[in-house]
Amino acid sequence: FEMTDTRSFGNLRRKTTVQPPMGGLKTCHFSHVDADPHEVALWVLLKRTRSANKAIRLQAIQELAENHHWHDYQYQTAAQVIDQGTAVGLARTPQVDLRFFLRSPALPDLEDVTEDGLRQLLASLPQSEVDKCVQYFTSLALRESTQSLAAQRGGLWCFGGNGLPYAQSLTSVPSEKVESFCLQALVQHSKSHCDHIVANGGLQLLQRVYQLRRDSLKIQRNIVRIIGNLALNEGVHQAITQSGWVSVLAEMMQSPHVMQASHAARALANLDRETVKEKYQDGVYILHPQTRCNQPIKADVLFIHGILGAAFKTWRQKDRNMLEEEKEAESRDDYTECWPKSWLAADCPNLRVLSVEYDSHLSDWMAKCPAENQRKSLAYRSRELLKKLKLAGVGERPVVWVAHSMGGLLVKKMLLDASEDPDMHGLLKNTKGIMFYSVPHHGTFMAEYSVNVRYLLFPSVEVRELCKDSPALRNLNENFLNMAKEKEIKVLSFAETLPTNIGPMIKILVVPTQSANLGIGELIEVDVDHLNICKPEKKDSFLYKRSLQFILEALQSYISH
Repeated sequence: FEMTDTRSFGNLRRKTTVQPPMGGLKTCHFSHVDADPHEVALWVLLKRTRSANKAIRLQAIQELAENHHWHDYQYQTAAQVIDQGTAVGLARTPQVDLRFFLRSPALPDLEDVTEDGLRQLLASLPQSEVDKCVQYFTSLALRESTQSLAAQRGGLWCFGGNGLPYAQSLTSVPSEKVESFCLQALVQHSKSHCDHIVANGGLQLLQRVYQLRRDSLKIQRNIVRIIGNLALNEGVHQAITQSGWVSVLAEMMQSPHVMQASHAARALANLDRETVKEKYQDGVYILHPQTRCNQPIKADVLFIHGILGAAFKTWRQKDRNMLEEEKEAESRDDYTECWPKSWLAADCPNLRVLSVEYDSHLSDWMAKCPAENQRKSLAYRSRELLKKLKLAGVGERPVVWVAHSMGGLLVKKMLLDASEDPDMHGLLKNTKGIMFYSVPHHGTFMAEYSVNVRYLLFPSVEVRELCKDSPALRNLNENFLNMAKEKEIKVLSFAETLPTNIGPMIKILVVPTQSANLGIGELIEVDVDHLNICKPEKKDSFLYKRSLQFILEALQSYISH
């Protein structure tokens, strides 16, 4: 291997000849080198990242990232010569120096071109292979774009097709809203029209929108969600890398916002075929480990939110009042946006912690999708999630499920469905424990309240599935109990004892203790309301400590403390 062009390698002044390695790369011999050892070390590591031996490649990437004494020009050298696999590996290294990555090219700040580009991209995508809801929202996005442009000219803008125009000055707000609509439609298309999006310049266009909307965390997340979906297709990995996305994802991984970091972590895991065999589909997020780690993963803990919940906000820390915050000011390190990612990962580093998100609504629009009804049933959600979890490798290791509210009914349905599918028997066999936070096993009294009150809590599930002692719930519970006893699955249930505020006028006990009582395992009543039952106040609170104890006990023969 010879290198005669030494410009990019700084202090290397003469032709450098490296003898072929004997017994590995450690014995490289350099002759005629006018370079300090530090310079040679960088060059050797860069060469090792291209080794045919995977272990040598991985070690070289780790050493590159861990050495914090490179000079600026050396980072520039590395950024110019590293290959795709090395770039992704560095991006998945904790707190990597961002100078290792070529920056995304600066793009002209043209909002109208950006909005027009998104509309053109959407219009170019086929309507095949997407369900009726995606077709509906695509047409809505395109319609809203046109309405928005017309409304801007007149100083008015119609929001979301609900027919309520309001005065709007000519600012960037309408463009940003239209972009948001288009991006949500693209999120759905990116699951089936990956090649079309890439071929029509989607990666570059999304890069432009990302740079233009750096002040909008939500738009950034939707864009990275699209990149994460595209990354499920290995055929476009090179295009993703070449269009500058690895540097964007590496930077986003270091965001203090748990949602930003987790969206980036999912996209990078899907790009990292060197060390990750699983694929994380839309809505499946890795909370730990989000970077490459040397610690072997022994088991999985899977968090399933309820209706109106989400993969992150459901599991945040309980909000404190002002007085408590003043008292606790000295212990801010105890604060977390997402306790499974912060507290549980720290206490159990050899667990993989996943959080699942499923759509209560396909979008933020007020419009009803004509095909929405099929999405309401537990059966539909169960089928969809089981497919995603199988691709994520759930079931290959011991599993503990953690579910809040309606999420617990979904877990029971998924495990019953898995028992009838030979391909999913591993998931059932490896389920070691389930933790239920205020799950309405026997229904809720919500059916006795007005439609408006029911809608606030359970907008996407048919009321008859929630009625107290409904036949559907009774069958689900009986079948699950039989299976759980046969498989000796450990169960812990928490029940709320405080009423929940529903709007300004109504306070109700959403899931009474008798409904939260599954009939097996321990049942613990906690003095909190329905929304806070899964949000521990602090790390040393009873709610967290008892939850941690259950997870450790369920997995004690598989993980070391």
